[in-house]
Amino acid sequence: MDQMLERVAGLDVHKKTVTVCVRVPGARGARRQEVRTFGTTVPELLALREWLETQGVTHAAMESTGVYWKPVFYILEEAVTCLLANAAHIARVPGRKTDVQDCVWIAQLVEHGLVRGSFVPPAPIRDLRDLTRARKALSHDRTRAANRLHKVLEDAGIKLASVANDVLGVSGRAMLEALVGGTTDPTVLADLARGKLRAKLPALRHALTGRFRSHHAFLVGQLLAQLDFLEEALAQVSAQIDEVIAPFQAELERLDTIPGVNRRTAEVFVAEVGWICASSRPPNTSPAGPASARAIVRARANTRAAPRARATAGCARPSSRPRYRRRGRPTVRSPGAIAGSCATGATRRR
Repeated sequence: MDQMLERVAGLDVHKKTVTVCVRVPGARGARRQEVRTFGTTVPELLALREWLETQGVTHAAMESTGVYWKPVFYILEEAVTCLLANAAHIARVPGRKTDVQDCVWIAQLVEHGLVRGSFVPPAPIRDLRDLTRARKALSHDRTRAANRLHKVLEDAGIKLASVANDVLGVSGRAMLEALVGGTTDPTVLADLARGKLRAKLPALRHALTGRFRSHHAFLVGQLLAQLDFLEEALAQVSAQIDEVIAPFQAELERLDTIPGVNRRTAEVFVAEVGWICASSRPPNTSPAGPASARAIVRARANTRAAPRARATAGCARPSSRPRYRRRGRPTVRSPGAIAGSCATGATRRR
């Protein structure tokens, strides 16, 4: 097998240690390799980078092991060309698996050009991706807190969700705070309704008549405080996203022209598919836009419609495979029945 690279390194990354194998040219055309183990703290990783620079390593590869590869990759990418490989693509034959053998195997794959690196976005896109994913997690936490609030209200017999569309709206929030404050009179609570909800005062009085105790008041108060914190955190993260994504305003405006894509979806798209924001794009790719999106939709529609068109064209040919009904015994159409149906179809077409 041809050798593609001369000075390479393979890394087997763990939580506390990194085993590194360096393969460089040796005496008389032979290959010389050296294996060392480093820690995963920043000083240890800086020592690892210095050693690789001393050995003249140009390419280093590692497996994407959880999140432990990130500090190693981010420090080494400043000095060498780092390749983040999918573990399934470089798996060895099972048995006799050790850290040393793994790093040697990875180094051998790298020097023969057999490692395909995964896409790792640049630092600005990584920061934006962390922020959008943090916002998504906070949004899920808010939804879970709202669902727990609904469960507490149901436990207390308060059926506010059956009348009000948004329990956490202006009217619903006022009623919940009044309940936490000790007000349980349904007439007084219903009178806190605002806007269109005042047309449902009789239904509100029935819905707010329950068995709301101090136990429920404590739980609802805790959940309301949690919801306030999450909403404030969401607002702060969204403001930070607006600041970080400002250099990519042109891409956001182009994505916003796609039907069904709003501002938030465009932000997530830029964070997850960072190559559209780079000056150089990978081969066989094109910038996203309305024309490309419509082309993809048309291609999918044609793919789905083609089998139906082939199935309805002409008469169905006899098949040896039985046709099954949803229930009951399987039935097979006889050739005579199929011929009769074809004749009937031909008569109708005439």
